Amino acid sequence: MIDIHSHILPGVDDGAQTIEESVKMAEAAVADGIRTIIATPHHKNGAYDNYKNDILIQVNELNRTFQERGIDLEVLPGQETRIYGEMIKGLQQEEVLPLNQESNYVFVEFPSGSVPRYANQLFFDLQVAGYSPIIVHPERNKAIMENPDLLYSFVKHGAYVQLTAASVCGKFGKKIKKFSEQLLEANLAHLIASDAHNTGSRGFCMTEAYGEIRSTFGLDFVYLLSENAEDVLVGRALQAEPPNHVKKKKIFGLF
Repeated sequence: MIDIHSHILPGVDDGAQTIEESVKMAEAAVADGIRTIIATPHHKNGAYDNYKNDILIQVNELNRTFQERGIDLEVLPGQETRIYGEMIKGLQQEEVLPLNQESNYVFVEFPSGSVPRYANQLFFDLQVAGYSPIIVHPERNKAIMENPDLLYSFVKHGAYVQLTAASVCGKFGKKIKKFSEQLLEANLAHLIASDAHNTGSRGFCMTEAYGEIRSTFGLDFVYLLSENAEDVLVGRALQAEPPNHVKKKKIFGLF
């Protein structure tokens, strides 16, 4: 299994704080069936800055540690970048890091309560520049929960979406679990990842999430999501069905 979103690098953000915590996370990831994981430390979110070259060095060190400890987990470089107006410049100046360094996929995080008005234009400009934006955990964004058509517009115009496994499993509450299911049903989600920060309150549960999706949407959907994770690593086009609008009645039922 491939996990494309994690905070396993030690001491760089609100994820693992020490190398021993990173080791514990790695052991938990392997126990959950994960063999490849992308380290995606926060960047430009107002609290943390983690630049491309620093991440590459830290990922190499972590892989060396895991090899020495006999942990069968490959770590690849990535970054969870909070949306900002100069993202393309950041990519060109090698400050912003695409997933697995060589792909054209770039994580974009919104503030938890809002979606900036310039997001549509930025996503368009990113695609013109040859990049594919992946919106991370929109199921936990207040503005999108209240107006899912925001997300529909982004997906309709070429953006991709990654849901958090814990959201699918209900670990952020019933509302977010229900909304995650609605996004999956409306073809507004293309990837599942852990966004793991530790082995306790913010763990992996990838196997559990795929099990939930299998029971609700069938095995074919699980294959699509897992194959999309593989395609991200090598920069292949993701499988994506045409998006649909989330039904208003169901959304009102959330609140």
